[in-house]
Amino acid sequence: MENERVIDKRVREWSKGADIAQTIIIFLLALLVPTFLGEILTKIFGATSVIATNSQIIIGTIVNMALIMAAINLKGWWKIIGVVTMPSIATILGGYVFGTSSVFMVYMIPAIWIGNFILVYSYKLLMLDKNKNYFLAGIVGIILKVLVIFSVFNLLNLFNIFPEKMVTMLQTSMGLTQLITASAGVVLTSIIYFVEKKLK
Repeated sequence: MENERVIDKRVREWSKGADIAQTIIIFLLALLVPTFLGEILTKIFGATSVIATNSQIIIGTIVNMALIMAAINLKGWWKIIGVVTMPSIATILGGYVFGTSSVFMVYMIPAIWIGNFILVYSYKLLMLDKNKNYFLAGIVGIILKVLVIFSVFNLLNLFNIFPEKMVTMLQTSMGLTQLITASAGVVLTSIIYFVEKKLK
């Protein structure tokens, strides 16, 4: 099956030990960063600090890095689905990124999953299968991811699902913040990718 073949693409074939280690690290990033990093930053720097108030950007960037690393280095549906779904569940369970609005993010989970998968699949298909440029795959993935998440948010908002006082903040989180964190994730992960490429 074509999709199966694409999902199994990666930059290089790793040893079993390296594959297990990478899988664990990427899964831990996808799970623990959204769950605990916001609280840790608040405790270290204070709730009103620039770092703590921008924790969503920091967390989102790391999560996008984990997604791209999964796309580049992991293969198999279960691993990809795990990395794609874990961050949004962890964010809602942790409640640190969106605070009191976390409960309303339940409605956004399917869109976030789809957006995350699109970013991963863009790398698998364009860069690894079609041999396109790393950044081209990233740009396509970012645009499609943000388009899906932002469009679904605005569609749900038409039905007044989100409290009016939170709409502006959530609109920024589902639009501009997604764009910033995905772009930062692409740029920062490129360093790891190009180092890995030289080591091949």
